[in-house]
Parts: sequence; C-alpha cells; structure tokens
Amino acid sequence: MTINKTENNSKMHIFLEGRLDTMTAPQLEAEIKSNLGGVTELIIDLAELTYISSAGLRVLLSAQKVMNKQGNMIIRNVNQDIMDIFEVTGFVDILNIEE
Repeated sequence: MTINKTENNSKMHIFLEGRLDTMTAPQLEAEIKSNLGGVTELIIDLAELTYISSAGLRVLLSAQKVMNKQGNMIIRNVNQDIMDIFEVTGFVDILNIEE
C-alpha cells in the first residue's frame, strides 16, 4: 500500500493506494497517530484503494473516534467493492462517507 499525505494548517488529506490489510494497516495506523495533533479535518481518499480487511476497518474506526473529539473525518472516493464492505459491516453508519 502507498500512503500519500498533504497537510495544510489544521487539514490533513491522506490518499491510499493498493490494499489496506493486516500487513499494511499498522503503517497507516502509525501515520495517522503520529500526525493527528492539531488536525481538525482529516480527509481520507480511497480512490485507489482496491481492498480493505478488518484490520483496515479497525484503523479507520480508531481514526474516526479520535476525530470525533477534535474535528471531522471524511472518507472520499469509495469504490463499489469497498462501499459494499462498509455497508455489510455497518461502517456506513459510523463513517462520514462522501459520494
């Protein structure tokens, strides 16, 4: 998985490419945890994400919990396969997903 990140004041954009699974979820978790201080808007772009496992879902849930306390988290550009996973797991009710 490739993680590209841009920061602008209190906004952070994370662009994910590839597979977010057991092997790559710790990388994303470390990236998010080490950079959320002072962030009030976190945007995670999944346009190039091809797969997400339960480990990846856990990282998104953890980030959502942090951002609920300090701002807003938006998930963008979700493909249909990932959206199906979000729907089956109930994450559509937890995450702020922009169509």
